[in-house]
Parts: sequence; structure tokens; C-alpha cells
Amino acid sequence: MAEHAARVLRLPPTARSTTEARRFVLGALEEWGLDGLSDTAALLTSELVTNSVLHARTDVEVSVSQLDDGVSIEVTDGSRRAPVRRIQDGEATTGRGVELLQQLAGTWDVTLHPAGKTVRFSLSSSADPWAAYTGVEWTQGLQP
Repeated sequence: MAEHAARVLRLPPTARSTTEARRFVLGALEEWGLDGLSDTAALLTSELVTNSVLHARTDVEVSVSQLDDGVSIEVTDGSRRAPVRRIQDGEATTGRGVELLQQLAGTWDVTLHPAGKTVRFSLSSSADPWAAYTGVEWTQGLQP
């Protein structure tokens, strides 16, 4: 897949940064006509930026690039600690970020570099990531 020009946003390590990152990504997707990826992109971006704010406590850089068939989003921070998948019980309210990446992203990876790490994921406009999601049982008529 060819990647088009990236848009980049640099944010401080504050709670407000998660909201700003989500708006930034949603704005790019709307402009590119990729609204169908908005929910998943917003969720995964929120998870990654929140983790950066809480754990890295450094500035966060969010990059979003249009691909031929979707989008690539990168979140970079100043910590060299890679995200770890945790097995959570149904009552846990945190610790599901890597699980969500594995279930919803078309692809994802982590790159460690001297100044920290970059977590990158891609979403395809031709795939429905929620079709395969098995992390939650939908009950009482709720749909993903």
C-alpha cells in the first residue's frame, strides 16, 4: 500500500491530549472520505495516547497518513517500554489496549528507537474490524 503525506500533531502529556489527538485523527479521516474508519481509529488512538500520557509522561506525537486502502496512525512518545498484552477479567476497567489493537487493527507494530517508541497501526477501508472482535459478549440487544 502506498502512503500519502502524513499529518503530524505534537501534544503535551496531559489528559486533554487524548481528546485533541482523537479530533485530529477524525478530522483527517473526514477530509479523506474515510469516515467508516472513524470509530475504530478514534478508539485505538485514544488508547495509545492515554497510555503515553499515563505511562511515558512525555510529549506525544500523533501521525496520520492516508493509504491507498485506508489509514496508518502512529503514536510516538519518549518511553522505550513497549506495550504489553494483559489478560483481564470481565470487571477490569483498564489494560485492554494491546488486546484492542490485536482484535481491531489490520496490522500493528512497535518500533523502539533511542528517543522512545512508536506504536503504529493500520486500518483498511475494505475490512470490518468489528466483525472479528471477540473480546466482549454483546448482550441485551447491544451491537458493536
